[in-house]
Amino acid sequence: MSDGTGEARPVEARGLVKRYGEIVAVNDVDLTVERGDVFGYLGPNGAGKTTSLRMLLGLIRPTAGEARLFGRDPLTDGARALDGVAGFVEGPRFYPYMSGRKNLRLLADLDGGHPPGRIDEVLEIVELRNRAKDRVGGYSHGMRQRLGIAASLLREPQLLLLDEPATGLDPAGMRDMRELIKRLASNGITILLSSHILAEVEELCNRVAIIRRGTIIYQGRLDALLESAASGFRIRVSDPDRALDLLNDHPGIGSVSRADGHVRFQSDEASLGAATVALGRAGIGITELVPQTTSLEELFLTMTGGETSDADSAATA
Repeated sequence: MSDGTGEARPVEARGLVKRYGEIVAVNDVDLTVERGDVFGYLGPNGAGKTTSLRMLLGLIRPTAGEARLFGRDPLTDGARALDGVAGFVEGPRFYPYMSGRKNLRLLADLDGGHPPGRIDEVLEIVELRNRAKDRVGGYSHGMRQRLGIAASLLREPQLLLLDEPATGLDPAGMRDMRELIKRLASNGITILLSSHILAEVEELCNRVAIIRRGTIIYQGRLDALLESAASGFRIRVSDPDRALDLLNDHPGIGSVSRADGHVRFQSDEASLGAATVALGRAGIGITELVPQTTSLEELFLTMTGGETSDADSAATA
C-alpha cells in the first residue's frame, strides 16, 4: 500500500475487526494516515480506539482485516514492522524506584542501544532534563506522560502513536503536552493521536477519524468537517419583525428564527449577499452580522449521540 508516490503510508488499515465472544469491539475499520499528518482518532470512552491501536501495533491479532505500518504488517513482519514507529497505548509505565534517566537507559539497552547523548537529547525535548536524576515515583502525572514520549523518541521515530496523552493532566499540563506535540509535528514526525479531549484535537490535528461503537463514522480533513457543519448566521437589525418576514420569503434562506434580540438563519454566501441587499432596500438597517460556527465538540456529540459502549473495557479485561 502506498500514497501514489511509491512511498508507503505510515498507517493503512483495511477491514479491521476484533470480536470478544459476542462483543464486537472494532467493526470493519479502515484508517489511512498520510506522511506529515497530525491525525486525531476520536471516539467516546470504550468506542474501540485503544483496541484499534493495539491491532495496528501487532499487540493483539485482529479477527479479520489487516494493518500495515509503512507497508509492513506487524503480524507477519514482526519487530521489523515497528522500525521507525514508537509511542504508547494506555499510558507509559516505568520503574518508580529508578530515576527518569535510568529508566530511559534501560529501555535504550533493551531496544538494542542508541547513540551516546540521545537520552540527554530526548530529555531536553520533553523538558525533563533538570528532573532526570529524580525517581519516577516522585514525578507528576504530566511528567510521566512526557517521559513516555521521551522513551518513544529514543528510536527517532517517523511515526508516533499516542493514546490519550493528555488524559488526567491539569490545564498547565495539557498546555505543555499540546506545545510538545506541535514541536514534534513541526520536526516532520507523523502523529496518530487517540483522544477524547476535543479542544486539543481541534487545535492540533489536520485530519481526523471518529469511531462510534467500533465503527468509523467519519474520516477526512478536520477543516472540511467543521465547514460542512457551519450553522449559519445571526444578525441584529433595526426592525426584527420585518426582517424575519423578509428572510422567510427569501430564496436560499432557511431555518429563520428570532432569539436574544437577533435573527438567526442558514444560508450559502450567495444567498446571504442577496438577502442583505434586500434588507437594505427595505429600509431595515443591519447593525451586526456574525457567522455561527459549530465546534468539534458539538459535532462530535451530535455524531456519536453522546453514547459510549463497553467494547474497549471488555477488550482490556
